Amino acid sequence: METRNIGIILNGVTGRMGTNQHLVRSIKAICDEGSIVAEDVTLMPDPILTGRNEEKLRGLAEQHDVENFTTDIDAALAEDRYEIFFDASSTLLRAGFVERAVKAGKSIYCEKPTAVTTADAVALAKRCEDAGVKNGVVQDKLWLPGIRKFVALRDEGFFGDILSVRGEFGYWVFTGHDPEQPAQRPSWNYRKEDGGGIIIDMLCHWRYVIDHCFGKVKSVSCVGATHIPERIDEQGSAYACTADDSAYATFECENGVICHFNSSWDVRVRRDDLLTMQVDGTKGSAIVGLRKCWIQSAADTPRPVWNPDIDQPINFYESWTEVPDAEAYDNAFKIQWEEFIRHVALDAPFPYTLMEGAKGVQLADCGLRSWRERRWIDVGPIDA
Repeated sequence: METRNIGIILNGVTGRMGTNQHLVRSIKAICDEGSIVAEDVTLMPDPILTGRNEEKLRGLAEQHDVENFTTDIDAALAEDRYEIFFDASSTLLRAGFVERAVKAGKSIYCEKPTAVTTADAVALAKRCEDAGVKNGVVQDKLWLPGIRKFVALRDEGFFGDILSVRGEFGYWVFTGHDPEQPAQRPSWNYRKEDGGGIIIDMLCHWRYVIDHCFGKVKSVSCVGATHIPERIDEQGSAYACTADDSAYATFECENGVICHFNSSWDVRVRRDDLLTMQVDGTKGSAIVGLRKCWIQSAADTPRPVWNPDIDQPINFYESWTEVPDAEAYDNAFKIQWEEFIRHVALDAPFPYTLMEGAKGVQLADCGLRSWRERRWIDVGPIDA
């Protein structure tokens, strides 16, 4: 069987997410497993790490046995061996990097959000389309085991008519004021001028999750907040938080399903996972986590009676059943990486384009406008 090397420029993967999910658990994992088997060819990633800090790049390359790295991104773009340009850098820098990669004729794959405004996200997608380069955006949650279990149940008709979805996402991000509890997210996340904010970050996720799982988003009502006004940055200095750190959003779908998602970096977790979604339908309900899914059918639904004068006699957890694993689930980022590589090398279908990513930015824009104007905002078609 023929082996084809697929050169991949991994830009900006020195951050936590880029290192763990894209380099180690995706590209390096594919290499360690012996490539992607597709039709009569195997596809072997050939990565090069690019970024601004040579010391960090060298350390990352040595730690994970990656042969090539450089701070000269234009030199990497000039090499024909590299077919794919992937960007996980800061959102505000993304357009500039992608523009250079498009000019070099590379296929484009990006983290989300692809921009901080709808106009910029659409312009980036159009730039790739007009140049005829293949392109995609990370939409990793669609391959999480919990969501895949939910989708299988939905397609089997377990829920009947889905009525509503209640999502809770977030955890406590330490402010850094206590030196023994350093912040576990980068400081730019909390500065609007640097592209930060939980609305632009998480509503991009909720757009593709809702569209693919529950129904096309029709309108949004959103309130944001900056609950914690000051945090400590990576240099140990205090800074003012200018971006929203919490968002409370309700989405109306075209099919009538109502979805509400609370997203916060200021919440202490007392639930099954960092993300849980309760999905209620006429025939059954589910609690969907990142990896697990619990269900309750209509027949198993208890019949409670409201009585605040006594302790609740029903243990509501007992009537839920965990959905077993149907298979050994692979890493969600890795699965989408494999699909994109097949798309580039073999023209396999890949619907998760930069224009799809622009829809997520559009929803975040609408959420910010809703908060600003204190009203519902309709989410129309993307003006491409």
